[in-house]
This record gives sequence, structure tokens and C-alpha cells, in this order.
Amino acid sequence: MIYCYRTRDGQLVERSFRIGTAPKSIRVDGKTARRSLADETKDLRVGSEHENRPSGTWPMTCVASGVNAEQAPELRNFLKSAGVPTEVTSDGDPIYTSARHRRKALKARGMVDKASFC
Repeated sequence: MIYCYRTRDGQLVERSFRIGTAPKSIRVDGKTARRSLADETKDLRVGSEHENRPSGTWPMTCVASGVNAEQAPELRNFLKSAGVPTEVTSDGDPIYTSARHRRKALKARGMVDKASFC
């Protein structure tokens, strides 16, 4: 999963970590960068009830189970027809509302996250 970090001077840095393993701060070019929850949730639908929620809480997006941006409507329609209505960002990342919702959506697509806690 991609996590966002910001230095005091405003530099934004993205790093990839497994879910639940991201540190609260990292070193970037000799400077400390703290995790920025606001930057991590920016790509959720603007104006939605899910906007700007802290990372690690539901709802959350999942890049790993996302699709190409052009396929976002197709994914949304497929999951709805499979009985697992799911919002999808314009980038093609599904927005899961709970661990149960995530499991059901992944199962509908024939996917399993063996490293997941849920």
C-alpha cells in the first residue's frame, strides 16, 4: 500500500509498505518526514462522506485490487451485479467500507489477500 509523508518544508514523499507496517516517520534527504493522513486520503471522492478519513480506518481505498482508470465504471458495475456494491475512485481503486466488504469484493473477483489481517 502507498503511504504519504511530508517534511516540515512541505515536500511530499510516497513510500510503499505492507498494510500495518508503515512507520509514523521516515528520513528523506536527511530530513524527517511525518506520515500525512490527509495526503493519503486525498484521492477519495471529493465531497463524499468518506473524504479525509484517517488512514487505517474504514472506508479505505485499495490500489492493489484496483484497475486501470478507464475500467473504473466496469469494476463498479461488476461488483454491483455480484451483490457487493462498491464505490471506485476515478483512478480505478475500490473504496472498501469494512474488512467484511473487502473480503466479499475480493471473493467476487476471484481474488484472495493472503497477507491481509481481514
